[in-house]
Amino acid sequence: MSASGARRVATPAAPTVAAATSLDSVRVDPAAPAASGRVRSAPGRAAALVGLGALVVALMAASLFVGSGDLGVRDAWDALWGSGDGTNDVIVRDYRVPRALLAALAGAGLGVAGAVIQALTRNPLADPGILGVTGGAYFTVVVGVAFLGITGMVPTVLCGLVGAMLTAVTVYVIGSSGRAGAAPAKMVLTGLALGSMLSGVSYGITLLLPSVFDKIRFWQIGSLQGRQIDAVVGIAPFIAVGLLLALLLARPLNALALGDDLARTLGARIVATRALSFVAITLLCGAATAAVGPIAFVGLIVPHVARALVGPDERWTIPACLVLGPLLFVGSDIVGRVAVEGELPVGIVTAFVGAPVLIHLVRRGKAGEQ
Repeated sequence: MSASGARRVATPAAPTVAAATSLDSVRVDPAAPAASGRVRSAPGRAAALVGLGALVVALMAASLFVGSGDLGVRDAWDALWGSGDGTNDVIVRDYRVPRALLAALAGAGLGVAGAVIQALTRNPLADPGILGVTGGAYFTVVVGVAFLGITGMVPTVLCGLVGAMLTAVTVYVIGSSGRAGAAPAKMVLTGLALGSMLSGVSYGITLLLPSVFDKIRFWQIGSLQGRQIDAVVGIAPFIAVGLLLALLLARPLNALALGDDLARTLGARIVATRALSFVAITLLCGAATAAVGPIAFVGLIVPHVARALVGPDERWTIPACLVLGPLLFVGSDIVGRVAVEGELPVGIVTAFVGAPVLIHLVRRGKAGEQ
């Protein structure tokens, strides 16, 4: 994303809100224009989320029967319950089940992180990488593999999380300096600069050390191939804490959409909200990136689809991203397994899906209106 796009922080990414006297009374203005196809009633929104959740579960179940290897549906079913031969049991239970769980966790993390960062920066074109979190995780993983001999999924996840957290803290400290405090424009520009620098250094290391590139080439483009239950165990606690934080921050993020002055009069704790939002973004994006690699477009596109479905109120947008992220990620993984002989990494599939959607949003002017 260009610096000019990052400066578009005046466009609210959160709801149109009626004037109120307390934070609890912040609400979506009923007179605000609704996007075509948007579900407006609370029961309708809840039903839509339940339906999407059921679809996610169905896709996860379907993913157990899709993949490399000459396994029929009956063979995969027997292996799932431990009644198949040893090889089939290993393929289904040790690889396909963790892969489905990891895809759902990573998709939820990236989708919700995108919603939080768009609300925090008031920039509908923001994604988790804009604060440098992805670049920081990538940098520390490369350094760990190249110079510290890091191997195994859990050490890689921890290494990526350390980089994401250090980068987020650096961006917040630099972006908070000066009279204006933690202004969204300063944080975005700081994140872009730092993330680009760290990514450039990482690419340089992989070019100078081909052995490092060979070890992380699949991770580098975003892949679920070969992931086992240790990856799920490694990121699940961080994703869970990040999701809980994001859900708790939904109402304060609605207030921040009004601007700092009005949010303060409504009782919003601006500094605490921004700091906790950084923590949530770091946990969600850092854990997902460390486990499956840098994935493009999920954190950018999913919040737009969620707002088109349930409206711009973060109390509904964030839960919608919680199910839409896994839906996109698990679906993309299935497509990647059947689209070509062998396997297409999920990061490539999400790019193929996300790029046309983003172009469509920009052409229709939706990206600036949400």
